[in-house]
Amino acid sequence: MSVIVANLGFPRIGPRRELKTALEAFWSGKTSEADLLETAAALRAATWARQKALGVEVIPSNDFSLYDQVLDTSVTVGAIPAIYRPLGAADSLAVYFAMARGTQTGVAEEGCSHGHGAHTDVPAQEMTKWFDTNYHYMVPEVTANQNFALTSTKAIDQFKEAKALGYHTRPVILGPVTWLLLAKAKDAAFDPLTLLPALLPVYSELLSRLRDAGADWVQIDEPALVLDLDARAREAFATAYRHFADTVGGLKLMLATYFGALGDNLDTALALPVAGLHVDLVRAPEQLDAVVARARPDLLLSLGVVDGRNVWKADLGALLNRLEPVAGQFQKLQIAPSCSLLHTPIDLALETKLDAQVASWLAFGAQKLEELALLGKALNGGRAAVADALVANAYAIADRRASPLVNNPAVRTRLAGIDAGWARRETPFAERIKAQQAVLNLPPLPTTTIGSFPQTAEVRKARAAHGKGVLDQAGYDAFLREETERAIRWQEEIDIDVLVHGEFERNDMVQYFGEQLAGFAFTRAAWVQSYGSRCVRPPIIYGDVSRPQPMTVAWWRYAQSLTDRPVKGMLTGPVTILQWSFVRDDQPRSDTCRQIALAIRDEVVDLEAAGAKIIQIDEAALREGLPLRRADWQHYLDWAVESFRITASGVRPETQIHTHMCYSEFNDIIESIGAMDADVISIETSRSKMELLDAFVTYKYPNEIGPGVYDIHSPRIPATREMEELLLKAGERLSAGQLWVNPDCGLKTRKWEDVKPALVNMVDAAKAARAALV
Repeated sequence: MSVIVANLGFPRIGPRRELKTALEAFWSGKTSEADLLETAAALRAATWARQKALGVEVIPSNDFSLYDQVLDTSVTVGAIPAIYRPLGAADSLAVYFAMARGTQTGVAEEGCSHGHGAHTDVPAQEMTKWFDTNYHYMVPEVTANQNFALTSTKAIDQFKEAKALGYHTRPVILGPVTWLLLAKAKDAAFDPLTLLPALLPVYSELLSRLRDAGADWVQIDEPALVLDLDARAREAFATAYRHFADTVGGLKLMLATYFGALGDNLDTALALPVAGLHVDLVRAPEQLDAVVARARPDLLLSLGVVDGRNVWKADLGALLNRLEPVAGQFQKLQIAPSCSLLHTPIDLALETKLDAQVASWLAFGAQKLEELALLGKALNGGRAAVADALVANAYAIADRRASPLVNNPAVRTRLAGIDAGWARRETPFAERIKAQQAVLNLPPLPTTTIGSFPQTAEVRKARAAHGKGVLDQAGYDAFLREETERAIRWQEEIDIDVLVHGEFERNDMVQYFGEQLAGFAFTRAAWVQSYGSRCVRPPIIYGDVSRPQPMTVAWWRYAQSLTDRPVKGMLTGPVTILQWSFVRDDQPRSDTCRQIALAIRDEVVDLEAAGAKIIQIDEAALREGLPLRRADWQHYLDWAVESFRITASGVRPETQIHTHMCYSEFNDIIESIGAMDADVISIETSRSKMELLDAFVTYKYPNEIGPGVYDIHSPRIPATREMEELLLKAGERLSAGQLWVNPDCGLKTRKWEDVKPALVNMVDAAKAARAALV
């Protein structure tokens, strides 16, 4: 019996976000393409070396990406929409980054939406969440007559690159069926799976060239196998892998599934002619017995036993109790993280100021590989070989369970006292909106923004200086007041109706709140990728949550003192704080969410008492948290919606509650969104050209909606006419009285030189749409 330690993927951003720095320098024109590629190569080399040193025997390659692995796949198979092709060669960075971010050069003509002559104005592809994570991917675009071709050799090149450095890696590629299930038809209503016969020869060519380059195994990620699949999707898997068996000899495939149980797709997966199968035993430990019992004798099982999506130490003793009997049944077995470590911070050793006791409970990416190496040694050589490490692990697990840092009796008592009245506004929307209109006196199609304004180099510099003690509190507050007043005055100048204070004091929409709540821990270097160069440091929820004191009231009060126009109070909702944190795994997520809801409710009540007439409680992650299997949806939606309503239901009818959601498909949960009973909801619709509003039409959504008309994740500046046309499309689906006008997300990551003309155009578009719709 031999147990092999494998890894499915490693974070690509670098321990100190070297990739982010290199990307943004390249995009700004400060460095060359050669500089960017040199940094990327150095990061890959360091990552392979690190994994080797940590005892990983199966090291992945092609898990590195300059932006997103789904976009990489689209470029690899030649699924490049026509609007991008004039920008350069199919595998050029010009095309790649235009698909990711859009591109705009020259002076746009009013209403122009495509490049001509010296002017280029190309939007980015649609973006959405990767399954139920906070990682974003670029949605593949396909047409009914789609032609595929191997237009990028990235996977082959990176395998050869590793080989030249002395690392025999297992290349990782996204499987064809999952890629097609993620794809979107842009020109007509057709099933992208019908393109499978045209796509498979390109995959076969890629696999054959990897084999010819020296690869003996290739990892093919097919996470769609943990979803609810119909017969045609299951047949697509059978067709694809029969094709590979028939056309690609001499190469072994490790079929990787993760994020859940195979469930009713288990027979489909086990019937595929692949040499190996990876299963997630963190999200779905219950599937182990069925997989072991039904796997054919020659199938190499890869067991995902260490959590690739959270930061807690694994209970190594408990894992060994589970794995030892299984390992004895197989000649060979692999152990691995549950999924790619893309979703975890890189190295706990970089955290020098984290509370020592909390740190002792944690494992980041590097430490998870160490845990796997320990498990491998124990399974291959007996527990005595790692006895000291097992004792230390058992102590950390027991210490966390017993620590008073984790348990707060007062919070638990308050949670137990929640009843239905806490989650219900006393007055129905039809009556509330009349009271709100009387107070606010806003025009039709009122304009606003989602909350944040650009976090400029000056803002970041001041924050860093304050954090280092170079800038004292009085000086920092004075700087923030100046930035806030400048933002208020500028919004008044361009005639935005409902203002925001800009959030210059906030580092992140979740971190800022978590730093002021009990039960949270924070890191200095535990960055994870959200999309492209956008990285976040999720808080760590280790204990019961409460709000010791008001968090936003003082800054809201200052901003409102500067203007007669309403300034929104800006909060992050409980589900989003939960989803975008590393959450404790020792109690139900629903209990943790309700604790956060009570804390945010206290803040909402205090904002209203201070005079706030509009309070926005962002739930950007509500759809993201939806379980992957439909059978599990209602339980989640019940407690998620209840948590939001707990935060929002303590105010008077005339206080208007807003919420924001981004990059989500709402059709299947539209009734639950309605059940949230927010007075106004703002959503992303610019990249999807208002398609998301179809769900609100069918459901006859009763409240008000701000469909995003400005894609803030792209540096391009949309023309007035372009945004006006989006509003007119929205007016075909909803009444003008329901519509608000806003960007599709916060503007924190953009530059003022992009934001100012875009928002001026947005206000002009709103005024033009009022004339047409009202």
